[in-house]
Amino acid sequence: MTILTLAKGLNEGLRRAMEDDPKVVIMGEDVGKLGGVFRVTDGLQKDFGEDRVIDTPLAESGIVGTAIGLAMRGFRPVCEIQFDGFVFPAFDQIVTQLAKMHNRSAGNVPMPVTIRIPFGGGIGAVEHHSESPEALFCHTAGLKVVACSNSVDAYFMVQQAIAADDPVIFFEPKRRYWEKADVDTARTPDALHTARVIRPGADVTVLAYGPMVKTAMDAATAAEADGHDLEVIDLRTLSPLDMTTVLDSVRHTGRCVVVHEAPGNVGLGAEVAARVTEDAFYSLEAPVLRVTGFDTPYPASRLEEDYLPDLDRVLDAVDRSLAF
Repeated sequence: MTILTLAKGLNEGLRRAMEDDPKVVIMGEDVGKLGGVFRVTDGLQKDFGEDRVIDTPLAESGIVGTAIGLAMRGFRPVCEIQFDGFVFPAFDQIVTQLAKMHNRSAGNVPMPVTIRIPFGGGIGAVEHHSESPEALFCHTAGLKVVACSNSVDAYFMVQQAIAADDPVIFFEPKRRYWEKADVDTARTPDALHTARVIRPGADVTVLAYGPMVKTAMDAATAAEADGHDLEVIDLRTLSPLDMTTVLDSVRHTGRCVVVHEAPGNVGLGAEVAARVTEDAFYSLEAPVLRVTGFDTPYPASRLEEDYLPDLDRVLDAVDRSLAF
């Protein structure tokens, strides 16, 4: 058992993947000598060389386009997008090429490309550094989308993403990079595209992913003092959604609250709410409620604590659900 921060869990997972497969290469802005702005790739270029940990120009479209070509030649590229808001210059490559190549080739050309994206707010950053664009990628057929929330999942999920033959958009909660947990690197990990019940409960199902998982757990602890027993699920995979785990929980509790940082309009919470309503309508005791960021551009850092969902907003949704 080793105590690792989430960032170090990613670093160790990347190292293990590179040791296991010489076709794994890492590409991105400042990922080599600097080790990435969050030091996730620290030490990897020194140990694996400049041919496998590549400092690229500041050109996200070029990074992803090059990765697509490498994947076609049998490599397994891992692209780091330095900040969430920087991914949009590469959006055309991701949506029109990366996501479609496997289908376009009638299944003959796999696309084992992993695109790591630090996402979410809470670090006091400037514009373009605190986005939550996950719904855009979840809407794109041909992409798998996952979000780790802790050191254990960071270590295992990044390896699983790299080993997959499908393109994976790998979201990392940047404000959780420095949070620590015990990581047993010898354990058998959960399958990549599965949700996990991280706190059993009987009254309300609370669904979260990435940076909001800790907020949901804090809300569950606070609700316990009021006699409310919340079941918290870490979705982990955003596309495909593990609806089996979600629906089993909702049928048990009869209530559901979905929490995410991204704006609510056409967000992932809306998709979850629609599926729960379609498939578990007769088990619901209240409408599915959402706790999200607001439908505005991400605000200046001095206002972000008012924008981000917090414990009080989650508890308010729980109270409204129970009062229905």
